[in-house]
Amino acid sequence: MIRILIADDSLLVRTILRDALNSSGDMRVIGEAGDGAEAAHLVEVLKPDIVIMDILMPVMGGLEATETIMAKSPVPILILSSTLDDKDVKLAFTAIKKGALDVMGKPSLNGAASQEEFISRLFEKIRLLSRIKVIHHIQRSKGPAVTVPVKGSFRTILAIGASTGGPKAVMSIVKSLPAGFKGAVFIVQHISSGFAKGFAHWLDLESHIPVRLARSGDIPLPGEVLVAPTDCHMVLENGAIRFLDTPPVNCCRPSIDVFFNSIAPGKARDTVGVLLTGMGKDGAQGLSKLRSSGALTIVQDEKSCAVFGMPKAAIALGAADEVLNIDEIPDAVSRNFCNAN
Repeated sequence: MIRILIADDSLLVRTILRDALNSSGDMRVIGEAGDGAEAAHLVEVLKPDIVIMDILMPVMGGLEATETIMAKSPVPILILSSTLDDKDVKLAFTAIKKGALDVMGKPSLNGAASQEEFISRLFEKIRLLSRIKVIHHIQRSKGPAVTVPVKGSFRTILAIGASTGGPKAVMSIVKSLPAGFKGAVFIVQHISSGFAKGFAHWLDLESHIPVRLARSGDIPLPGEVLVAPTDCHMVLENGAIRFLDTPPVNCCRPSIDVFFNSIAPGKARDTVGVLLTGMGKDGAQGLSKLRSSGALTIVQDEKSCAVFGMPKAAIALGAADEVLNIDEIPDAVSRNFCNAN
């Protein structure tokens, strides 16, 4: 039985979640909190398997509560955001930076269909996230990233794929890229519908180079990061970004495999492909195709993954030139690009 703590200042939201979760058959709500301070206290007392955390609450918000919980009594945390406006989404991704595992938008309380779809996706996320072993996450100040240019580097494309646990891992790589980075960067991150723009904005705030949501027809530029939007596939075709409204691949849309496969035929030798934490196998076959076509391929190791699914599948296919801890990947990337002095 998965033991769940709900933290939300809305009694109606807590009631809807409680009734749905308790009817699942394998989940039980063991506590409810109306603010972040109460949530942090109940985590220590009740020791739940997962916390469902609202981001905006009185007394102590979800952001501060996440930081407190991850420093004192680490537990998987799923953030719920009531709106998709820039401020709330920024807070949600900052909570991920502080240790939360994932983010979802709340459904309309007036729409039965949207609630049903939301509850189905919520069950899926809870069953996955509650199994993840989290560690103490104490914030320490870090100096600016320092990257030593490597003469003779020749790659011009950095393609990154990630899923569960990915936002923070992706951020650690993007944040390491220097202002003079000469590569065009693409990110395909599995994320809840509507959150890709906020994810790109969050990365942009943390990065030394511009990050934005990709648009159809974009011509990739050196020193710019393009993030795939949700609910469509992204491909690079004839030097420009295109979106495909085709069925999900590996139950994913956007699919990492679809994007990696699109750049393998003509751009593999210019590419460093990176596959990070995530459930399932999306990206493994595409990374294998990249490697066989001349790309350098890097896979996140099991120790630093939140979910060692996609990387494990890639390793099993022989798709990885290097298997590295997330802290080692930025240096490996830097060695393969000709950066500004």
